[in-house]
Amino acid sequence: MQQAIAVLDSGVGGLTVVKEVMRQLPQEKVIYFGDTARSPYGPRSAGEVQTFTRQIVDYLIQFNPKMIVIACNTATAVAIDDIRERVSIPVLGVISPGARAAIKHTRSGIIGVIGTDGTIRSKAYEHALRLISPHIQVYSEACPLLAPLVEKGLFDADRSHEVVEQSLKPLVGKPMDCLILGCTHYPFLTEAISSVMGPNVTLISSADETAREISTILYHRNLLATSGQLPIHQFFCSGEPELFKKIAENWLKEQISITPVVWQVPTII
Repeated sequence: MQQAIAVLDSGVGGLTVVKEVMRQLPQEKVIYFGDTARSPYGPRSAGEVQTFTRQIVDYLIQFNPKMIVIACNTATAVAIDDIRERVSIPVLGVISPGARAAIKHTRSGIIGVIGTDGTIRSKAYEHALRLISPHIQVYSEACPLLAPLVEKGLFDADRSHEVVEQSLKPLVGKPMDCLILGCTHYPFLTEAISSVMGPNVTLISSADETAREISTILYHRNLLATSGQLPIHQFFCSGEPELFKKIAENWLKEQISITPVVWQVPTII
């Protein structure tokens, strides 16, 4: 049986990474878990997010994946080191790839970052950016209203533009040339974000770079799929399956089957 790449997120945001994996690595099977019942993770404590991430990884390990991708910036920020200690397979987050992509694109050395409360509070992007380029100037802004908008499937709605505009108001006019979409939900809102920030600000999604890094890691470990057959992907969610399915099929442009998961162990709510 083909070993899969396991991808997890607080909800539907990680589908932006899945879409890039499916495009760049069409032979790779993906098993995706969206914790939609407990989304968003941004307002939660680091301890809660770490507990939830552990729980999802423990669930995904039963499928014997060859790699785990934490496609949630908040979970990456607070839980990736813990997960790497708990499993023996490669674990990749989305913050370092996003930071590298921004460094590649910036000409001014001034970069903006938007994310959830948890991601911005952690300063994970600032650390990742300055680890590569110590003199980078960073403007960070928490945008807690955006991920819930996407989770409700309202990213195409007329009112999403107004919410985006209000969320980004503190960053408009700042002398940045790149803006990191520091939440995997935000690429769903690219059109509105780009409209608000203007043509001189390049939007950086970590999804492209994450998929490239997945490819590199699998290549060096001789784990790339070579069957020549198109895989059958699996999708799981802990919340409302019909809404998840609708959003996923709209984003991925293909039909999927979705398996709802009801947690059988105590959870922190």
